[in-house]
Amino acid sequence: MRATRSGGSRSSMDMDLILASPEVTLASREVILASMEANSRWVALTAVAPVAWGTNYYVTHEFLPTDSPLYGAALRALPAGLVLLALARRRPRGVWWGRSAVLGLLNVSVFFVLVYAASQLLPTSVASTVMAVSPLTMMLIAWSLLAERPGTAHLVGAATGLAGVGLMLFTGTEGVSVPGVLASAGAMLVSAFGHILTKRWNAGGAVLASTAWQLTAGALFLLPVAAAVEGPPPALSASALLAFGYVSVVATALAFTMWFAGLRRLPAGTVGLIGLLNPVTGVLLGTVVAGEALTVRQLCGLGLVLTGVALGRPGRARPSPRPAPVACDAP
Repeated sequence: MRATRSGGSRSSMDMDLILASPEVTLASREVILASMEANSRWVALTAVAPVAWGTNYYVTHEFLPTDSPLYGAALRALPAGLVLLALARRRPRGVWWGRSAVLGLLNVSVFFVLVYAASQLLPTSVASTVMAVSPLTMMLIAWSLLAERPGTAHLVGAATGLAGVGLMLFTGTEGVSVPGVLASAGAMLVSAFGHILTKRWNAGGAVLASTAWQLTAGALFLLPVAAAVEGPPPALSASALLAFGYVSVVATALAFTMWFAGLRRLPAGTVGLIGLLNPVTGVLLGTVVAGEALTVRQLCGLGLVLTGVALGRPGRARPSPRPAPVACDAP
């Protein structure tokens, strides 16, 4: 039987039938179960990213300057990139100089600025709802660029998760800014395309080094633009410096590394659904830290989001060729 490449996962019933089949040896069952366990670990590690990004909204809103979006994006990206460069100690080679620049522009420079603009122009609930379309967008782009055809479980999971996010966050359309909606939609499209492009280009490459150079390149694009548009860098208080440290190290360096590592090992549709934990984290943090009320409607939405993530979890790993690492060389 010819193997087909697909981002869809088998249903639990199909997996039970496979494991119960007399044609499946004990060794084969052990391999399948080990693959499922490995996928579950990668789902958990990938989930670090959207949870960290969900905390980023609160930290940025409470502690970081609001009138310097370009510097804010650059100061978030550059320390993260330098920390990862110190750990990876590798430099791009050949085509990866250009690829690092393209991915840095998409995943860091443009994305960070559009997210800031959307957060300034829209209520957080509306901006988050627009961004929640990202899982479905990632599935469609992955279908085109990676030949990862979304399975029924992924599509149902995306619809369920999107409904849950809307139930948790959507508060109506009054006061909605058209430029804000366009900025949020643009951020969603740019990040979805940039993340799938990262998965396509970085097969077999060094995730840590690739992430480091993306963040560094994105920051270097932003710094001269920030100087030209916003003038001198803003003065930062001690609390702002600590907040930038958290945003840069945890919500950027750690989060992006886990996210891109998950993209390398899991179907893009699964990773997109895991991203729905971002608005969930924001709502829960607002409830616990800011004292906001958690309604029954939000609890129902939380349940739908977690159900959507569970539906999109892959049942077992599918072997795929791993080309030799070509992204970076040691210095």
